[in-house]
Amino acid sequence: MKKLLILIGVTSYLFSHTPLLTCIDEGDGTVTCEGGFSGGSSAGGVKFRVEQGKKVVVESKFNSSSEVTFKKPKGEYKAVFDAGEGHVIYLDSKNIFE
Repeated sequence: MKKLLILIGVTSYLFSHTPLLTCIDEGDGTVTCEGGFSGGSSAGGVKFRVEQGKKVVVESKFNSSSEVTFKKPKGEYKAVFDAGEGHVIYLDSKNIFE
């Protein structure tokens, strides 16, 4: 019984920390992204990058407000929230709000 309760607790913990990412084109040549976790945890300090093809064009981390702002690259790109294995989100530029 004790093992079952531990397993349920670990499973609940894993599912309560699904990463979330929203990005907005600010209309001034920059994009602001906000990250977080479904359990309400901050994304402050989590790695963030922008990729074009296989090239990384921006590397940063989310600030204490769980935000990062970057200069919008020309052409298609992906915003990447990278909190480690199983917690990575790729957001295509065509899905970024304007």
